Amino acid sequence: MPSYEHEVLIDLFRQEPELAPEMLSGILGVEVPDHTKTEVENVDLTDVRPTEYRADMAVSVRNTDREMAIIIEVQRKRTNTKRLSWPVYITTMRSRLGCPTVLMVVCPDASTAKWCAEPIEIGHPGMVLTPIVLGPDQVPVVTDSDEARAHSEISVLSALIHCDTHPAVLDAFAEALETLDPEKGRLYHDYVVGNMPTRARLHWRNLMATKTYEWKSDFARRYLAEGKAEGKAEGKAEGEARAILTVLAARGIPVSDEAKDRITSCSDPELLDVWVGRSALVETADDLFV
Repeated sequence: MPSYEHEVLIDLFRQEPELAPEMLSGILGVEVPDHTKTEVENVDLTDVRPTEYRADMAVSVRNTDREMAIIIEVQRKRTNTKRLSWPVYITTMRSRLGCPTVLMVVCPDASTAKWCAEPIEIGHPGMVLTPIVLGPDQVPVVTDSDEARAHSEISVLSALIHCDTHPAVLDAFAEALETLDPEKGRLYHDYVVGNMPTRARLHWRNLMATKTYEWKSDFARRYLAEGKAEGKAEGKAEGEARAILTVLAARGIPVSDEAKDRITSCSDPELLDVWVGRSALVETADDLFV
């Protein structure tokens, strides 16, 4: 089953389809046609054989007609079977849409990114696929607040990838939240906070708590006010446990008595923070604990 980090990265591209062509052209140096529309494509790439092929994400950029398709794959570890599937993804999507198709592999891990970038020999003379890889070395370290505000999704990606090694990306990410509508802002906040390692989480908490940092946006003020209200009414642990159960219930995800007991009995605020972020994406309640 895909991990929380895997689903977060895919959903980031789904929330803002233009992020894929922006990263391809602006960061990876791939020419993307001028276009007026970017839309999400069906990623079911099953061919005539009884074998299912499904990419993580795909978008097409178009003007009057489709001009280019971009397949997005998130790869967190080495999996040889995925490299065998990638040529199928490209040729099937190209056949379906009748336009040039490229593959962009997103790798949070540097060694996996290097492995993914190795050429894939198809077998036919002259047919070699060299994946285009967006790894940690290619994802910008966004620490400038103006840049973060202008490119909020890139700031989110930067925070997800670099928060442990470059804590200043979290300061810029906080500024990026101010440009977003409340619903998307909270979603991106939970993505990043739910994926933070311990050191980055401490930096984020200090950032939110410091008296020298002014939270100016309606989103930030409302988010903090809600958190304080929950803390006063129920205590931090009880409030976060209730939030997790509320999100799961709203998404129609059943919660067993065992899972509910595990959530409500947890007193570790850092772990509860992680579960809050995961509750928006998991497919089952037990996935919270993976």
